[in-house]
Amino acid sequence: MDGRAERLRRARIDKGFETAAAAADAFGWSRNTYASNENGNAPFSYRRAKEYAAAFGVRPEWLYDAAGPMQGSAEPGFVQVVGRVGANPDGVVLFATGQDPAELAPIPPGGTEKAAALKVVGHSMRGVADDGALIYFEDQRTPPTPDMLGHVVVVETDTDEVLVKRLLRGSRPGLYDLESVAGPMRHDAKLRWAAHITAIIPPFQARRIIRGAA
Repeated sequence: MDGRAERLRRARIDKGFETAAAAADAFGWSRNTYASNENGNAPFSYRRAKEYAAAFGVRPEWLYDAAGPMQGSAEPGFVQVVGRVGANPDGVVLFATGQDPAELAPIPPGGTEKAAALKVVGHSMRGVADDGALIYFEDQRTPPTPDMLGHVVVVETDTDEVLVKRLLRGSRPGLYDLESVAGPMRHDAKLRWAAHITAIIPPFQARRIIRGAA
């Protein structure tokens, strides 16, 4: 059973459903589909994760990616710092795991409750964001759009990696080249979603505004 399936099983049990069939019946889901999602035979999409998360009272980001805490913060006007980026030359986002309280950051100007923040660790993103900076994006989970080409964005590949890269056209439609701030170019990647960076907060200010979740 993979991590995503294990988290789904845990969310179902914590909600008080002893069996997968009982949960499926309660929410009108197909028993076979839900059972396949929970045992890992059929990995579920982020759209389905949002449905399961709403039913079981957990955060969809935690259920899908192990990002941030299992349950959301009640802190109004703040969003989760859901991961770390820049800790290696390839620009991979290292999502927080476990149940330790996550850090919170204020919603940036123009942001919504779908905003999420990444903390920069190390110097592999120098020139875009320095060590300790915050990078905000709107966690919409929608496909790349033409206005993202040529810009540094947050993406998820079909191999479950979340990256901060400059988005470029690939060799054919539906494929993208991902240019690193530092590190090699990745060619012809398939992407599940991409998101514009909506704000970058410098390290000095980031240290002043980040707070631990209650």
